Amino acid sequence: MIIEQLYTGCLAQGAYYIESNGEAAIIDPLRETSPYTRKTDKARAKIKYVFETHFHADFVSGHVDLAKKTGATIVYGPNADTSYEAYHARDGETFTLGNVTIKVLHTPGHTPESTTYLLTDETGKDRAIFTGDTLFIGDVGRPDLAIKGNLTERDLAGMLYDSLHTKIMPLADDVIVYPAHGAGSSCGKNMSKETTDTLGNQKRFNYALQAKSRPEFIEKVLDGLTTAPAYFAKNARLNKEGYEPIDRVMKRGSQALSPDAFELVVNETSALILDVRDAADFAKGFIPNSINIGLNGQFAPWVGALIPELTQPIALITPEGQESETVLRLARVGYDNCIGFLNGGFSAWQQAGNEIDMIESISADEFAERWQQNPAIPVVDVRKPAEFTAEHVDGAENVSLDNLNDHMAEINRSEPVYVHCAGGYRSMVANSILKARGFTNVVNVEGGLTAIKKTLVPVVADKLASH
Repeated sequence: MIIEQLYTGCLAQGAYYIESNGEAAIIDPLRETSPYTRKTDKARAKIKYVFETHFHADFVSGHVDLAKKTGATIVYGPNADTSYEAYHARDGETFTLGNVTIKVLHTPGHTPESTTYLLTDETGKDRAIFTGDTLFIGDVGRPDLAIKGNLTERDLAGMLYDSLHTKIMPLADDVIVYPAHGAGSSCGKNMSKETTDTLGNQKRFNYALQAKSRPEFIEKVLDGLTTAPAYFAKNARLNKEGYEPIDRVMKRGSQALSPDAFELVVNETSALILDVRDAADFAKGFIPNSINIGLNGQFAPWVGALIPELTQPIALITPEGQESETVLRLARVGYDNCIGFLNGGFSAWQQAGNEIDMIESISADEFAERWQQNPAIPVVDVRKPAEFTAEHVDGAENVSLDNLNDHMAEINRSEPVYVHCAGGYRSMVANSILKARGFTNVVNVEGGLTAIKKTLVPVVADKLASH
């Protein structure tokens, strides 16, 4: 028997490959199918099942494409109505995979259809549970994403408590927990950087499993939840209803466009120009009105948070050789309408003599010198409110990147505005958006608060109002 976790850092997501005696199962696959078919081709195995733990909100699963390409059966637990062909298993139903079995444990709470899969080896010993977003390492799934009708987040939190205490915690301590996400995902609030653990350790150290009663659990799990990213509901709908084949999406997005063709297609389609280069490269020069979301950070989640419509036409500026990777990473979160990339990248645009724009980017030391000359200079901190409350530049205004579009009117346009985050990634994203919205005098502070703290600029901690 083989169990392999395929972990994708950008989405903090774990998919799983299980193989036994020539038969394979995939649990919660990402949008692309090749990582899974390559494994079975090499092992001369056949994918028999694609198990889905729930309707994922933070990425588009590859279940539909994978089933079409391999003939595998898509399996959900109870309460999962789909618009495509799938097998809807009963609670407690078992599936044979080679010499092992996989049992359905319906564990509603994160969502009504959430299901955990229990793997039992050829000797009859329970070996592992694939928990989806029911149980993480150090956390449990947030219960506020599937609210509808009379079903509240408190109802779902109560269901989650029942699921954990009746289906998961009675299992043996040496059972291995394989969750769908790790630290960095917005599907929980306290996830460990570890991506697997024993159930016994989780019983002892997971804060949510320490609750002594159902009411206490509900309060603990709901406390401190932040607003879910806007794209979550849209991704869940795609996973429930189906989507365009990934091969077609990749072909459309991988069209190489000359500078003239690029400009023409952008104008004809009202496409968003998305520049995925590093922040430092973007600052030195970019196509006017383009938005910078760098591939080197949490690219897909920020795309989901900042581009409202999944159907938005997108034209790409990428580092050479990363064109297809960018199209794929967009498709993973449902942005399927990429219409091509600038052949030769930004340098081709420059060489064609086209107009460019720039953002002033200064070191933390230069920022400190300017602050000493005028301590009243406008400073905008685009980190999250909790980060801001913990510590921030004295006198700074907090406009988190997530909410920048809604609070842009509060930012001063009449004088230079100094924008920073924790390390520099988010501030350049914010500056590119401000530039595109007509702010002509924004200044990026390189290195963010991490670098600023090494200067004489005062950093304080309090609970000033923030957005």
